[in-house]
Amino acid sequence: MRILVLILLPWLSIFLQSTVFSSYTIKGTTPDLVLVFVTFFALFNTAEKGSGYAFLCGLLEDLYMGRFIGLNALSKGLTAYIVGRVQGNVFKENMFVGVLGVIVATVLNSLFLFLISIVVFDVFHIDTGMLHHILYQALYNVIVAIPLYVWYYNSSNSGVLKTQWRV
Repeated sequence: MRILVLILLPWLSIFLQSTVFSSYTIKGTTPDLVLVFVTFFALFNTAEKGSGYAFLCGLLEDLYMGRFIGLNALSKGLTAYIVGRVQGNVFKENMFVGVLGVIVATVLNSLFLFLISIVVFDVFHIDTGMLHHILYQALYNVIVAIPLYVWYYNSSNSGVLKTQWRV
């Protein structure tokens, strides 16, 4: 059941981002639900598992969008790897850890998207609109992350996302 939920989460996230949340924007910005779930996955697993899952989720997002295949896969994979590196040093019981993780992940992901875009396309420029977009997306991601973190934490400890260890 855990595998099925982990497969369905990015699909559902992309669907919600492109339908429901596209109608409810904050200053034209929608939340990145895939990034939110990837961040949670990296916080509750190792950096390697988190980056692998994030890469696949980012690739699914790229394939859905139909352009720049690999851009989100690379940026989300790198972001999840960094978030996953600190997962052993934080208390996941504290919701503030999840919120702070989402803020850091949003900024890192945007930075990686920008850097990869500069290297590959050489057409992007920093302006205040871009910085406002990052700020509003971080805010929106935090708003949706609070209830989602509670669900993810409870589900990881005693629900469908709990890792089953068999002897």
